[in-house]
Amino acid sequence: MDSVLSFCCALLIAPLFPAVIQKVKAWFGGKQGPPLLINYYTLLKLLQKGSVYSTSTSFVFRLGPIISAATGLMLLLFFPFAGAAPLFSFHGDVIILFYLMGLGRFFTILAALDTASPFEGMGAAREAFFSSLAEPTVFTILFLFFKISGSLSFAGFFSSPTPVALTGATEQLFCLLLRPYTLLC
Repeated sequence: MDSVLSFCCALLIAPLFPAVIQKVKAWFGGKQGPPLLINYYTLLKLLQKGSVYSTSTSFVFRLGPIISAATGLMLLLFFPFAGAAPLFSFHGDVIILFYLMGLGRFFTILAALDTASPFEGMGAAREAFFSSLAEPTVFTILFLFFKISGSLSFAGFFSSPTPVALTGATEQLFCLLLRPYTLLC
């Protein structure tokens, strides 16, 4: 039950983190910044709108965001939150997690290329280029986690006898994963 509650809390709190990042950036710039609940307001407004599709797109364009969102939700099922066990965990699940992230990225790029627009093509190329730089770093950190904890389970990384040793590498991993999003803020 704790795992289900922590999963639901993670879904509810997720829109708050980018707003906190924007608020801190604005504070360092001497500005006020957006309200902390801005992403919740934006989500409510977006859920009330309809969809507009180009005539040059196919079902791939509609399928891309759905698969990307589904892979993101599947990733959350394997994360241990606040000491609670994850909903799913098995030996070697971290490799599947990285392939799920790649699957979401692949369908995002495929949906962008399906529009037949040069601007979306440039965005897809940038996404593919960033992933080619980030993936070797992610797998190097994965190897480091494995050497420290002796486990290929994501939950095992944080329940090892020396989880303090993982904090520096964990911080670098999250900075690497959040880097494209913090540039856009």
